Amino acid sequence: MRIVHVSDCYAPRVGGIETQVAGLAGAQAGRGHAVHVLTATAGAAGGPGRYRETVQDPAGVRVHRMASPVTFGVPVHPRGRALIAKALRLLRPDVVHVHAGVVSPFAYGGARAALAAGWPLAITWHCMLDGVEPAWSLGSRLLGWRAAPMAVSAVSSVAAQRVAEALGRADVAVVPNGLDLEPWREAAARPVPREGPLRVIATQRLAPRKRAVPLVRLVAAAHEQLGRDASGRARIRLVLAGGGPAEEHVRREIADADLEAVAMGRVRREMLPTLYRDQDVFVSPARLEAFGLAALEARAAGLAVAARRGTGVEEFVTHEREGLLGGDDAQLTAALVRLGREADLLRGIRAHNQAQAPPMSWPEVIGRAEELYARARGLAG
Repeated sequence: MRIVHVSDCYAPRVGGIETQVAGLAGAQAGRGHAVHVLTATAGAAGGPGRYRETVQDPAGVRVHRMASPVTFGVPVHPRGRALIAKALRLLRPDVVHVHAGVVSPFAYGGARAALAAGWPLAITWHCMLDGVEPAWSLGSRLLGWRAAPMAVSAVSSVAAQRVAEALGRADVAVVPNGLDLEPWREAAARPVPREGPLRVIATQRLAPRKRAVPLVRLVAAAHEQLGRDASGRARIRLVLAGGGPAEEHVRREIADADLEAVAMGRVRREMLPTLYRDQDVFVSPARLEAFGLAALEARAAGLAVAARRGTGVEEFVTHEREGLLGGDDAQLTAALVRLGREADLLRGIRAHNQAQAPPMSWPEVIGRAEELYARARGLAG
């Protein structure tokens, strides 16, 4: 099968969509498919073909960069749709798979080009459309996407519900994010035994949307409730891995709260399984989490997960089985306090997560994608 992925950004190991497009494309190439990626992301600065180049990555995926010097490499191209249409005529795909966020002009240009030419089109939303549903509802009518012959999906049930409401469609499938489980399951099989405080970790971009500062505050509130042991040691400890614009604010919050915490800055993803072996709980306070790849990685590594209800984390975390879910920050604080006080609860959740892998391996996700592609080809006739 010749598969063409269209994504505004394509820089593996940088962000959620980028990581997932790279992982899916690589896994498909490993199964013998001819896989191409069209992207508006520029190559490395100083490279001879930074804005326009075709390269083959180590996984065997052909990456076609269609960046514009006019936008200084920002993944937006003023002629994106026309360039994608030309590329599709040359590549003649069996299916076009568009990967979209809330604002994805290049990806949406790819969807329009595929529809106009009659190529089988699958589109996956990697975002929550909260707050933009009215604009999306109007836009879907203007573009004719409500009845367009395309196979529509999102990365979680909660994200799919938003897409269904915005597009006025009842046929939105779920194609979750995938994971190479092996390194995470190795960490789950070899946890570091340790007595002492509840070991809490968060791995995220330190930015307002991810709610890095509220994260520190809710852990500090749990610290106040748990108190200290007889030797004066805190009963909860936080490790925060990640960088971003809120990093200095986060460090000040940690200092002001007198919290036993370490802000590590950015950590390479391949180092995370080893880091997780020494932790108990992964916490995710984000409200608009369409999936939660970092939480999935931690859950696969055997950690308990504390996260918000109504997010994509519920695809792989059931309350009191793989972790604890809360409706707001106060309930997340209460969840951490429970895990700090109820040793049997924490032990049971961790034992379950260490024994049972989550159902988001690449073979499972590729199967879901192939079902989506079959529907796209059927709709395109």
